[in-house]
Amino acid sequence: MPHILSRYILRETVGTWLGITGALLVILLTNQIAAVLTRAAEQGFPRGVVLELVWFGTLSNLAVMLPIGLMLGVVVAFGRLYHDSEMTAVLACGVDRWRIHAPVILLAIVLSSIVAWLTLVGASAAAARVEALRASALQAGEFAPITPGRFRSFGGGSVVFYAGAVGPDGILERVFVKRVRDGRYEIATAARARHSVSADGDLQTLTLFEGERYEGLPGSSEFRIVRFTTNVIPVRVPSIAAGARDLDAVPTSTLIGSRDLALRAELHWRMAMPLMVFVLAMLAVPISRVRPRQGRYSRLWLAIVVYFVYLSMVSVAEVWMAKGVMPAALGVWWVHVVVVVPTLFLVAGPDLRAHSRYRYMPTSAGAA
Repeated sequence: MPHILSRYILRETVGTWLGITGALLVILLTNQIAAVLTRAAEQGFPRGVVLELVWFGTLSNLAVMLPIGLMLGVVVAFGRLYHDSEMTAVLACGVDRWRIHAPVILLAIVLSSIVAWLTLVGASAAAARVEALRASALQAGEFAPITPGRFRSFGGGSVVFYAGAVGPDGILERVFVKRVRDGRYEIATAARARHSVSADGDLQTLTLFEGERYEGLPGSSEFRIVRFTTNVIPVRVPSIAAGARDLDAVPTSTLIGSRDLALRAELHWRMAMPLMVFVLAMLAVPISRVRPRQGRYSRLWLAIVVYFVYLSMVSVAEVWMAKGVMPAALGVWWVHVVVVVPTLFLVAGPDLRAHSRYRYMPTSAGAA
């Protein structure tokens, strides 16, 4: 009987979790595709890297999605069991509550292991790959031929270029250029222009002929107009290794043993996610208790609120640790203590109350 019940609960929970996680994954993929396509259109990424960016971007965010998927799956699955009075019948038969939690614990251990691999290994590697793809795609876009009738970005978006037509000799016609330097805007129009690349490929040059340049600061009246015969605009090609590396892309091996507070806070965040999976799964079981006349989805809002409060507390603790507000020894572990203590009370509370209620009740023999 216990094994049959455990398999039944596990099947219900896994099925519901897969359905909810699948729906969340579709939402995540939709957002990733929209974000990548927008960036690709703005910065001229090659088409071949779009799918890779979507895949690795989704992998980077998967560790945050799995905990809420598991919690909602447990709440919905157990909510149906309570709503249909199946859980009431199980408890009336004297089944130990820990046998009811056993399938959830098993599933939480499996998913915690997956999330641990994602946060400690997979997500950082995926984030690093996304950075490399974006940098190489941005650099490759710098050397793509200029297409007449379309806006084109250079220098990582610092210069926007437009040409109405291209002559047989390669000279660009009806040219528009927008350039931002130190917060000041430079907008130039010219009848003709020439685009050239240096021999080492590090510098591109836009040479404008017979035009006007408007210079000024947005929001102020300080503007000037310059008419020119020739105007040369150098554009430095961004290096693939340029720019500070995102903390998400730093390997976990680099974080371990580091004395830098930001790196140590990032390590605590990565270690917090697998623990969150297990704690939220255990907390979802008591949260899912509903009365027969309540809907099976009536506790979903509570599960969502608990998840986002928990996640927000971990995020705040990470920021405090990185800024030195919270002692490094505490890190984000105090947040888990704050959540684990009431979780243990909610899980073990019914058994403790029942034990204290019937502990001093006289037996039938003693009553006689």
